[in-house]
Amino acid sequence: MEISVTVNGKNYTADVEPNLLLVDFLRDNLGLTGTKDDGGSTSGVCTVLLNGVSVKSSFILAVQADGGEITTIEGVAENGKLSVIQAAFWETHAVQNGFCTPAMILSSMDLLKQNPQPTEAEIRTWLDGIYSRDTGYQNVVRAIQYAAEKLQSSSH
Repeated sequence: MEISVTVNGKNYTADVEPNLLLVDFLRDNLGLTGTKDDGGSTSGVCTVLLNGVSVKSSFILAVQADGGEITTIEGVAENGKLSVIQAAFWETHAVQNGFCTPAMILSSMDLLKQNPQPTEAEIRTWLDGIYSRDTGYQNVVRAIQYAAEKLQSSSH
């Protein structure tokens, strides 16, 4: 089946098998390995933005993304510089081992778009879908709060 998607601002058309997972399309067809393949588990490390909403790309077929706009971690930087959220993760030491960090950054982008000033409890609930063995999420929560503050102050 032929699909057309926009990934990180670039348009792609590809002929894909109907059962190809979005995570495999991104990694194998486009070489975007920042999206981690969790083997179909529920860890959430395969999270990307599809039309601005965080989704688990190992639970979505590539054909379901046809016509959509996808953002992977490779597309988050702004003009070659870390985005506010990426910088917040770096500055608060929330990067851990890096395996789940792309998913947490993308998911937090969706959260902050929907809720620009989340409470700690709201952040922790939001991150329930991304499992990390490396953290109690304290620095991640701090990073998201810090990013929220920076985004709020830059919009005024």
